[in-house]
Amino acid sequence: MIQDGADVIEVGGESTRPGATPVAASEELARVLPVIEEIVTRWPSTRVAVDTVKFEVAAAAVAAGATVVNDVSALRLDSRLAEVCASAGCTLVLMHSRGDVGNMASYQNAGYEDVMGEIIGELEPAASATLAAGVPRDRIVLDPGVGFSKRTEHSVQALAHLARLVELDFQVMVGASRKRFIGELTGVTKPAERDAGTIGANVVALTLGATWFRVHNVRDNRHALDAAAAILGARA
Repeated sequence: MIQDGADVIEVGGESTRPGATPVAASEELARVLPVIEEIVTRWPSTRVAVDTVKFEVAAAAVAAGATVVNDVSALRLDSRLAEVCASAGCTLVLMHSRGDVGNMASYQNAGYEDVMGEIIGELEPAASATLAAGVPRDRIVLDPGVGFSKRTEHSVQALAHLARLVELDFQVMVGASRKRFIGELTGVTKPAERDAGTIGANVVALTLGATWFRVHNVRDNRHALDAAAAILGARA
């Protein structure tokens, strides 16, 4: 992934797939710390992110060398993650979701009237709390959480109106890679075969202001986004 152009390698020890069973912090730490420590040792110039909703895991991961914390609950499950990032000078990603670890990736909480308006309404308090905790604005990243507590039409609306999220003046991340909504839009049932649809969604997101992209296939997304960014840059 690093050779293919990844800027950040993310490590996670607790699944958020539909029906996932939460794991204890001790088990999550046993899964992620050896990996984080090895990446930091072997590739010291590559940033490492930890995907967690737990204060204990975030604190230990940061101590081991992670410089990004990706909280898929946007502080809903543990507000202390903002304190971890403030004290360590780390970047905090706040992703929109609803529910707990076991159901946030399902349709259980997918009721919306104004998709992006509600995403913003639920992310803004977390962003404000993060700022109040001492994390600088340029180290806060907002993620609309496509595929999380959202049906296909909700994820499409979230991406279509991404510019509204960008207007809040935080960096914006998109994690569309191989998601179920990509499969429903393209008719591709196997997740591993959804890279073309992923690239299409990411290039559109780039044109709307996203600057962070969470992907499985680094090489093809990197090439597509680099080419698209060069073309967009030439317009100026």
